[in-house]
Amino acid sequence: MALLVKHMLGLEQVEREDIETILDTAASLQEISYRPVKKVPTLRGKTQVNLFFEPSTRTRTSFEIAGKRLSADVVNFTASASSLSKGETLADTARNLWAMRPDILVVRHSAAGAPHLLAKLLDTPIINAGDGAHEHPTQALLDMFTVREKKRKLSGLKVVIAGDIAHSRVARSNIYGFSKMGAEVWVVGPPTLIPPGIERMGARVSYRLEEAIPDADVIMMLRIQLERGAGSLFPSLREYAIRFGLNPARMRLCKPDVLVMHPGPINRGVEISPEVADGPYSVILDQVEAGVAVRMALLYLLCAGAEHEDTDQGRT
Repeated sequence: MALLVKHMLGLEQVEREDIETILDTAASLQEISYRPVKKVPTLRGKTQVNLFFEPSTRTRTSFEIAGKRLSADVVNFTASASSLSKGETLADTARNLWAMRPDILVVRHSAAGAPHLLAKLLDTPIINAGDGAHEHPTQALLDMFTVREKKRKLSGLKVVIAGDIAHSRVARSNIYGFSKMGAEVWVVGPPTLIPPGIERMGARVSYRLEEAIPDADVIMMLRIQLERGAGSLFPSLREYAIRFGLNPARMRLCKPDVLVMHPGPINRGVEISPEVADGPYSVILDQVEAGVAVRMALLYLLCAGAEHEDTDQGRT
C-alpha cells in the first residue's frame, strides 16, 4: 500500500483517496500503542530525521514516538546546535543530511514553503510538520481521524474553527482536509483575524460564535498566536475572551454530542475556559493520542511508497 503523493507537504493538493488511505492505515496501527511491548519491526533499518527549526512539544514528540514504535532509527536535529548557527543555509544543511542517506525527513520551519523547497532539492520523502502560517497537514489528519473515530463519519458534519485564523496553519490544513471529506467548514473570529478571500478555500465566515456553534458537530478552538503579532489586532485578551472564548455559557447553546477540539498549546481562559477544555465534550487528549497513530501511518506509507518507486525503477 502506498500513497499517490511522494511527500506530505500539505492537504491542498492531496486527493481524498490518499486521506482515506492514511486514516484507514492509522486505524489499523493504533492498537500498537496499547500493547505491552509497543514496537513492531515495520521500519527496521530505516532512518528518520526530524528537522525542527521551531519549538514543538506534541508534534516532535509524537513523530519521534511514531518512528520508534515502527522500529525506525530516529535522529532529532536541533537547529541551535547545528551549522545553521554558523551561517549555513537550510538548503546546504539539507543536502548534507541527505548525503547520509536518511529514508525520510520530517521538517518544521517558520518559513512558509521550506518543506517544499527541500522536496525539490532532495529525493527523500518529506513530511511537513508545520511551515510558517501555511499548512500543518499532519495536525489536520489527526483531527479528522479523531472526529471520524467519534462520529463514525466526516461527510455531512459541520465543523467550526474559531480563533486566530489569519496566522493558523492548522486552520488552513483543516479547511482543505474536512472540505475534501465532505464536511461543511465555518471559520469564526474578529474581522482582523479572518484573512480576506478565505471563502475561496471552501469555508464559510462568521464573526459571532453564537451564530456558528448551535448546530455544529465539531468546534475547534485556536490559540491566539501572540508571537506572530496577533495581539495587536484586537483590544485585549480579556475582551477577546469575552467575545470569542468558548465557555460554559456558550456550550449551553451547543448540541449535546458536540466535540470540542484544540490543537494546543492552550491559552486557558482566553480562547477556551478550563471547564470546557477539561469537560465532557473535550476530545483534546484524544487528538494527542491520534497524533501518534496518524504519524505512524504516514511514515509507513511514505517509506513503502519510496520502496515501491525504487523497485519500479530497478525493473526498467
